[in-house]
Amino acid sequence: MRELSEQEIVRREKAEKLRESGMDPFGHRFDREDYASDIVEKYKDVEHDAFESMSDTAKVAGRIMFIRKMGKASFFTIQDKTGPIQIYISINDVGEETYELFKSADIGDIVGVYGKVMKTRTGEVTIKCLEYTHLVKALRPLPEKFHGLTDVEERYRRRYVDLMMNEDSKRVAFLRPRIIRCIQNYMDGLGFTEVETPVLTTLLTGASARPFATHHNAQDIDMYLRIALELPLKRLLVGGMEAVYEIGRVFRNEGMDPKHNPEFTLMEAYLAYSDLEGMMDLTEGMFTKIAKDVCGKMIFQFSGHEINLEGPWKRISMTDAIKEQTGIDFKAIHDLDECLRLAEEHHIELEEHERAYGHIINKFFEKYVEETLIQPTFLYGHPIEISPLTKKNPEDPRFVDRFELFMGGKEFANAYTELNDPIDQLERFEAQIAERELGNDEANDIDMDFVEALEYGMPPAGGIGYGIDRLMMLFTEQESIRDVILFPTMKERGKNN
Repeated sequence: MRELSEQEIVRREKAEKLRESGMDPFGHRFDREDYASDIVEKYKDVEHDAFESMSDTAKVAGRIMFIRKMGKASFFTIQDKTGPIQIYISINDVGEETYELFKSADIGDIVGVYGKVMKTRTGEVTIKCLEYTHLVKALRPLPEKFHGLTDVEERYRRRYVDLMMNEDSKRVAFLRPRIIRCIQNYMDGLGFTEVETPVLTTLLTGASARPFATHHNAQDIDMYLRIALELPLKRLLVGGMEAVYEIGRVFRNEGMDPKHNPEFTLMEAYLAYSDLEGMMDLTEGMFTKIAKDVCGKMIFQFSGHEINLEGPWKRISMTDAIKEQTGIDFKAIHDLDECLRLAEEHHIELEEHERAYGHIINKFFEKYVEETLIQPTFLYGHPIEISPLTKKNPEDPRFVDRFELFMGGKEFANAYTELNDPIDQLERFEAQIAERELGNDEANDIDMDFVEALEYGMPPAGGIGYGIDRLMMLFTEQESIRDVILFPTMKERGKNN
């Protein structure tokens, strides 16, 4: 059992005294009627002297964050979910017994206050306490210096303390659900239906990623936590739902860094009778709506850059973007040996399964182009080898009708003109199995049920996936994915890797 600090011992003794006096240290219901920020906003422009003729009251509750005791009268500050408000408490207003109860309070305790709204001579909106209610005794002291915890790792582990002490963390926590709601309203307004699909699956499909494996005891089968949302949603297009989207958790058994978390939120949307251009229009419209309706601005700081969301956004093919940076026009090259020679000249290392036209182009893009795409850019025209679920470009079947959205050198979305040819789809799945045999452990499984669904006929469609957490990083202007996920995956304490 851990050893208690001196402060913790004193707080436990105070809790016991409360019990002895017939009071529950951990409180009961309190019918709060007002919130701190609403009170401050309502009265901030009222002159000090005007309060003499007013009798407005408020009933608030929150955590004590500051105390200044001054004999028979004191000031303290409580904080609720909307922010802080100052309280003035005097023995003349609440009586000796209640004032003594207040004097035993510690920073971190949760209390209820009913009183008259006033303003101090320094102009601060304050509640003059008429009734003081102890609600919860905090047995641990809050950190003395904590703009967020000084140990960043501990900020994420003890998010509850971070939210108490760090206004920016609280801002992000409340902004995220507002952005999600904005996305839902935008998609619903376009005629999409939000759905839910299974988290547990027996196949790896819809993305290139290593999975988390589990076991279903009742059926005695191995299963995976999903790595994408794609194939169940496209089955719904086959069934006639025509416009569907899902915002859900997906799981990829990969590393952690400021831009990646093993479990994260993905949104995928599929629209029958649309295509790549339709997904570009949908995306630009969605980002613009979030920026204007939720954030109230169009320029954001992200990844060390100033990102301007004002449209129209740039659209460029992958081969043209590579040509801009290197002078190499892969669109004009048809010989694999020439591609391999260029890779060697540019010191690009290739795994055995990557010694192919499309993989080499992608390697050049990652090395020379990706980090240069700062302002919103739709990068389209990906090689077929890296896009197993996408419709071939009718003008050049070496490429597919796909785009990725980049900002600040980072990917924000991945979209397709969806492949709906079941024969072609089966061939792509089989090619993925061949890649797995060459060492690609992120290759897709063959989903024969999905192929069967396509054989019934899926309408031409556009589809797109968004990394919601990275989207949150942009709109909340955070540099780490851990700052936009309330409970990110963390290493165990004391482990370095």
